[in-house]
Amino acid sequence: MHRPHRTRFLLLELALALPGFATAQAPAAPATIVEVAKADVAEIAPRRWVPGSVVSRDDARLATSAAGRLEYVAEVGTRLEAGERVAKLEDEAIRLHLEDARSEVERIKAQRTLAQRQSERYERLAENRSIAANQVDEARAQVQQYSAQLRQAEARVRTAQYELEQTEVRAPFPGVVTERLAQRGEFVATGAAIAHLVDTGRLEARVQAPLALAEMLKADMELPVRIGDETSKARVRAVVPVGEERSRQFELRLALLGTQPLVGSAIEVALPERTPVRAMAVPRDALVVRADGSYVMRIGGNGTSEKVAVRTGASDGELTEVEGALTAGDLVVVRGAERLGDGQKVQVASRSQVVAGVTSTAAKPPG
Repeated sequence: MHRPHRTRFLLLELALALPGFATAQAPAAPATIVEVAKADVAEIAPRRWVPGSVVSRDDARLATSAAGRLEYVAEVGTRLEAGERVAKLEDEAIRLHLEDARSEVERIKAQRTLAQRQSERYERLAENRSIAANQVDEARAQVQQYSAQLRQAEARVRTAQYELEQTEVRAPFPGVVTERLAQRGEFVATGAAIAHLVDTGRLEARVQAPLALAEMLKADMELPVRIGDETSKARVRAVVPVGEERSRQFELRLALLGTQPLVGSAIEVALPERTPVRAMAVPRDALVVRADGSYVMRIGGNGTSEKVAVRTGASDGELTEVEGALTAGDLVVVRGAERLGDGQKVQVASRSQVVAGVTSTAAKPPG
């Protein structure tokens, strides 16, 4: 009764034993998509990440050398070009002083003109001996006196003009008003700060670094910087060669390249701790670190992966020094190495393709 079932089982076992049947039912696994880079000899120096801040090269609390009641102050967030008005003080009293000084100049000019004509008339009379010499001298002295008074009056005019100009506070550089330090209607004294102006277009990093690293840093060096999760480059603009006695630190200024963060953002800068040495290096992402050691996955000429054990050394943030069976020019996997084993077929692709391949593999339901 059960003999037909037993016959079918025997036929199935025989088919599984035949050559090619298993291959037809279980096709070869597809090649794993990976991203690769070359191992190479490079100059490596260990780096220390030091915190700093993003600052503006032009950051000022604007004040005036005049005193008076504020008529206008730019709103916070106002973007200004150099020379545009930031604040305005009442100027009626100063305008009256200026008008009075100009009137004084005109009066003295008229008196000097009259005295000049009188002096010239006396000099002609003196030629005919029709007038005493002391009268000529007095006329000349009168002209000189009026000339001196005119210079004083013109100086008062310039002073009044300067005071009038100081009632307007203008931006010395392009920037954004970040704070109003006085409000419209308030009386401000001479030298009182009115508004805070920051140039958001000329940014740099200010870092307090240990004195021990000063000799490793030179102007125009490019260093890795990290702002949040983003890493970029910055160029050393200035090394202030004066250390602070208590903290044993010195100031470093770096020009930011590419990225434009907000003023006040926290930043980290990788500073070299010693002179660079030439060594075999691989990208940091090529290293696979496990409890029993580190390794990289090398791609052979036949397109298969090979596990190579390495011992790591100094790192500069992007490259890491390694010791192992690697030679310059070897291709190592920098993305996808964790999913590889020895002798596995790989397909080299770009980073976006690697990410897409991983995503599609993860989304594929198990067969």
